[in-house]
Amino acid sequence: MTLFVGLGNPGRTYENNRHNIGFRVIDALASALNAQDISKSTFFGTLFKSNDILLLKPTTYMNLSGKSVQAVANFYKIEMDDIIVIHDDIDIPFGALRFKKGGGDGGHNGLKSIDSLISKEYNRVRIGVGKPLHSHQTADYVLSDFTSDEEQKLKVLLPHIQEACLEFMKSSLETIRARFTLKQKEE
Repeated sequence: MTLFVGLGNPGRTYENNRHNIGFRVIDALASALNAQDISKSTFFGTLFKSNDILLLKPTTYMNLSGKSVQAVANFYKIEMDDIIVIHDDIDIPFGALRFKKGGGDGGHNGLKSIDSLISKEYNRVRIGVGKPLHSHQTADYVLSDFTSDEEQKLKVLLPHIQEACLEFMKSSLETIRARFTLKQKEE
């Protein structure tokens, strides 16, 4: 069983925020895989299943995402190697895509929560959303919507991310990095 976790905040207010790119990837995967909703209140999130793939959108709000990930991972006895967390990353430019296993949280509260409850040794799909001019603007920046220009670029980027995620089912992290990493220059 493989668990994909998309980070975001529940509710319409946050739907198109930079911080919710993980939710958008999960929605795209659920649609493409015709996954069935198997949510339970004990999972603290929306959970979809398609064959041996679980797709999770924690509904705990970002800062408590780990509670949902831990509940689903424990229930299904999922190994750390089979957990892939998809999240926004302000430390890489908009449109860039990187992959890694483990590492620091980079100030991301969703990752901090997951790290504190299940450890840091899960796979990560890091989606660049760019960064604000000043670090004190970070919270407002990640909770703001993508621009219309960025939304156009996401129409191409989201299918690429979706394909990269599905590759986790059959390839090594090194192979995924080689095939799907996208580097963008700062604008």
